[in-house]
Amino acid sequence: MNALARLFLALAACVLGMWGQGAWAQASVLPKSIRLVVPFPPGNAADFQARVLAEHLRKSLGMTVLVDNRPGASGAIALQHVAASKPDGTTLLVSSTSPLVITPAINKALPYDTERDFLPVALLGFNDVVLVAGPGISVNTLPELITLASRRPDELTYASIGSGTLGHLVMELLAARAGVKMRHIPYKGSAQAYTDLIGSQVSVMVDGMPQALGQIKGGKFKALAILSKARSPFLDTAATVAEANLPGLQNFEVVGWTGLLAPAGTPRDIVAAMNAETTRIFGSAEMRDLLAAQSLQSFPTHTPEQFSAYIRSELVKWRAMARAAGVEGSQ
Repeated sequence: MNALARLFLALAACVLGMWGQGAWAQASVLPKSIRLVVPFPPGNAADFQARVLAEHLRKSLGMTVLVDNRPGASGAIALQHVAASKPDGTTLLVSSTSPLVITPAINKALPYDTERDFLPVALLGFNDVVLVAGPGISVNTLPELITLASRRPDELTYASIGSGTLGHLVMELLAARAGVKMRHIPYKGSAQAYTDLIGSQVSVMVDGMPQALGQIKGGKFKALAILSKARSPFLDTAATVAEANLPGLQNFEVVGWTGLLAPAGTPRDIVAAMNAETTRIFGSAEMRDLLAAQSLQSFPTHTPEQFSAYIRSELVKWRAMARAAGVEGSQ
């Protein structure tokens, strides 16, 4: 169990606290029609979780639920749209880590503010993050990559799905702590990045396990390191960054997550009712199995306030990481 799961197991003990009664508010306060806005194209892990949530809400509550994919600008298009939406529960955001807590650490001119413009509703799931290499680079481990990069400064390249995303910042921090330089090649999404990684146009990439695992098992990517503190249950043959025992990287840990958020000003009874229904859905044994099939894990029961506190802690963490990588407020 990683540190993130342990944190929420501890927080789960507070379920009957301040939000106790409100968290289990009757679903009758929820609107009959909901739009789940996703800042990524179809096929992304956040998109998958949004569609699973939509299907279960339709079945359990008879709602009309639409998944609205609005990719672009490293998630800013979707987040700005939701932030400006009417706060009545009819428009919600399903987003992963990057737009909410990583891009704000790098970009000073975003059209939204994570803490000001959104109310956290519920965490949906978390995933391991993996550093992969394409077939055209002769390395099989993180130490081998660092050695090669030190011999060829600024020659090796790494892909990301956009500036200000998890893959961008994590690679900058890895390189900074290891004392090497690699060139960033941003893409608009995983599809073209993967094509160029397989075709050796770029050398390496950091991405979520749900997206990368199929390529790893198919022999098209080499898994150089898992970025969690513990090995992934979905790829236990891949060593962690900490296991490499490289100077500056012994305590390195990155975990991706996906959450449900509402526009600021959304009534608290709606937020509480949606939290109760969402955590019920994602806490079921059926859902755990479904998520595991996609290399995802679900969270223990938690309240909106606990999710809010977690987002605040993530903002602090990623700003510190951006500062350490020398990219804080660089855009």
